[in-house]
Amino acid sequence: MEERMVSGDVQSDDESIEYSLRPQTLAQYIGQSKTKENLSIFIEAAKMRNEPLDHVLLYGPPGLGKTTLASIISNEMGGQFRSTSGPAIERAGDLAAILSSLEAGDVLFIDEIHRLPRAVEEVLYPAMEDFFLDIVIGSGSEARSIRLDLPPFTLVGATTRAGLLSAPLRDRFGVLSRLDYYTTEDLCAIVERTSEIFDVDISKEAAIEVARRSRGTPRISNRLLKRVRDIAQVKGEETVSKGTTQQALSMLQVDEEGLDHVDHKLLLGIMDHFQGGPVGLDTIAATIGEESQTIEDVYEPFLLQIGFIQRTPRGRLVTTKAYAHFNREVPGS
Repeated sequence: MEERMVSGDVQSDDESIEYSLRPQTLAQYIGQSKTKENLSIFIEAAKMRNEPLDHVLLYGPPGLGKTTLASIISNEMGGQFRSTSGPAIERAGDLAAILSSLEAGDVLFIDEIHRLPRAVEEVLYPAMEDFFLDIVIGSGSEARSIRLDLPPFTLVGATTRAGLLSAPLRDRFGVLSRLDYYTTEDLCAIVERTSEIFDVDISKEAAIEVARRSRGTPRISNRLLKRVRDIAQVKGEETVSKGTTQQALSMLQVDEEGLDHVDHKLLLGIMDHFQGGPVGLDTIAATIGEESQTIEDVYEPFLLQIGFIQRTPRGRLVTTKAYAHFNREVPGS
């Protein structure tokens, strides 16, 4: 699957700049006001009791700041930040090695925690609840179990698929926070903050234009701003204007609603070939040459959120809102 400008997933050129853009405290973190409010109270209470923060589960679409929040929790609690991911921990021994290296008050961040193997999860349960590890040494009749005590730590898990998390693992998290898509106002503030770090002067109208087309996702805002900055620099603009921003985003094939050429292909395919639907997912996939799983997991969620597609018992249906976006009349209206 090709890399898209409007994808919330981490891409090849994102990691090089994301670390420098991340806020270090809750006060610097923009958006997600309810999550911030709750976390600030829980962190302050834990510090007053001189205890580690309860284990935290952050879930929501990619690109909304789960890794950033985990790092901020570590900074606010004053511990070291250790990071890994579910797919990287293949065996129980891998997790045991990570846990045994922790010190009191450390924060262990596991991204894509829903992809932990079941055998690894079994090791994690006593570590989260009672801060100890049961390690089996040897095999057969020579096998014996050793209990290894762990220092109190905080596990922060992040997932885009909370429904795939096993119930026993989910129940061991004391704090569950869902991150929602950002408002245009919050994204505009993020664009302006990023432009300061990039040492780029951007007009308020241009910042709003980038924010409007970012699909509610800070990672996309920062990615689009990088490309807008390039075009403004080539044009010799000292302050990035709204006109240059619109020109740049048009070149990147990102329209006013944040839709790109892939979204257009999907929506127009249903309109042109099936009169707007309803039509089955597999039929759509065959028509536009994409995997049905990719359409369902990657392309559809945002289109459903903004009301351009409906899922019905008979299949997918393009809404009147989508027809209006493309200046087309609804069939049979």
